[in-house]
Amino acid sequence: MSPLLFGAGLVVLNLVTSARSQKIEPLSGSGDQPLFHGADRHDFAIMIPPGGTECFWQFAHQTGYFYFSYEVQRTVGMSHDRHVAATAHTPQGFLIDTSQDVRGQINFSTQETGFYQLCLNNQHNHFGSVQVYLNFGVFYEGPETDHKQKERKQLNDTLDAIEDSTQKVQNNIFHMWRYYNFARMRNMADFFLTHSNYNYVNWWSTAQSLVIILSGILQLYFLKRLFNVPTTTDTKKPRC
Repeated sequence: MSPLLFGAGLVVLNLVTSARSQKIEPLSGSGDQPLFHGADRHDFAIMIPPGGTECFWQFAHQTGYFYFSYEVQRTVGMSHDRHVAATAHTPQGFLIDTSQDVRGQINFSTQETGFYQLCLNNQHNHFGSVQVYLNFGVFYEGPETDHKQKERKQLNDTLDAIEDSTQKVQNNIFHMWRYYNFARMRNMADFFLTHSNYNYVNWWSTAQSLVIILSGILQLYFLKRLFNVPTTTDTKKPRC
């Protein structure tokens, strides 16, 4: 009995391991279960190496509105060009829009369900990295926000009005959150710019101070040599 129990335990362990290692994919939606629905909002900062490209994939349903904004916060290295190239592609791989600037936005309505690709290319800097702050996601207006297939109940006029008002408040809060993220991007970019200018002024002032001190020492040395009178002896006298 012990070998049989040990073999059954191995089979169960293999089944659990294979179930955990499966890749999460959106469901087809043809059955009773809804489509896969992941996180809708993302905001973070990344470092892109010189000449490098970073891509991200965001899942969206057909009835959504996709927003993507970015801003270059600082540059690290020899090159100080803050321009980057941003692109957005459909789940089929078709180009939606491009943006090449220090900061930009790409907004569009999702016409199909799937994973949309967002890419950032640091093609303008071959000798310096850039730090880019990203804010992208999808939002849905109307009762399709939760994407749960359930039976609709008959509501009276009062509950309908409450539901509409709640939806409007939720959308307004979401847009306020987006404007807050824009302010955060500008604030961080201004912070890094101020910090860079502060370091630049300090190093340049130190270098100028050293040059002034060195030039003063050299001037004093050469002036002292002009008034340096050599000593004369009987055997060593200045020539006419």
